[in-house]
Amino acid sequence: MHSPTGHGPAGKGPARPPLWEQQRARLEAYANTEVNYDFSRQSEYTTATGWRLDDYETDLPAEAPGPPAAAGSFAAAQDVLRRYAFPPPDLITGIFVPDGPLEKRVMVLRAQFLFFKFYFGVRVSGVTDEAARDTPDGPERVWGYGYRTLEGHFERGQIDFTIHKNLDTGTVQFRIHAVSQSGQIRNPFYWIGFKLFGRMLQRKFARESLKRMQTLVDAALAQEKLPALPAAVTSA
Repeated sequence: MHSPTGHGPAGKGPARPPLWEQQRARLEAYANTEVNYDFSRQSEYTTATGWRLDDYETDLPAEAPGPPAAAGSFAAAQDVLRRYAFPPPDLITGIFVPDGPLEKRVMVLRAQFLFFKFYFGVRVSGVTDEAARDTPDGPERVWGYGYRTLEGHFERGQIDFTIHKNLDTGTVQFRIHAVSQSGQIRNPFYWIGFKLFGRMLQRKFARESLKRMQTLVDAALAQEKLPALPAAVTSA
């Protein structure tokens, strides 16, 4: 328990500030940093033009048909997604001001691999919020957001995270869609490392994010206490 003076437990010294405050300078620097690719042409980016297109999905606990329940699988996944709590914390930590609007969010991504630690900037590109999207399998309630890479990132492109509920069947899914390409890496050592391990880490991020989303949604539905905020916001 923290003391009223802002110190940590007795004998432990001052409590450390939240991680987003520790990284305030980086967050402020990225606020005015440009996206590192021409996103106005994103519809032209295909495997034929040298881009990777990746799609991943996982089923979450189903609900009854109709709009999402107030305390159901869809709502639980929304909460996890909004807090950026689904990425594997041993690989990616998202750092952002917790009370800012989602549609304007700038995040510093802290990436860890072996004994390396890297910081990259991304900016939310838009929020998806559709009550009944037409699909071949019936109308879907869809919610989520995507972000784009900023200058200095080892990659360039956009990744979108969405929660889908089929209103006819009640099935709920978490989906990831990414359009990406290697960015400029000036350090030759990092360039070689990313060339060797970058694709593996992309896939690991996606696979483990799907699993972690399942785990956190299951925990919420079991009424287990979830952290109020992701580790990115509350601790180092």
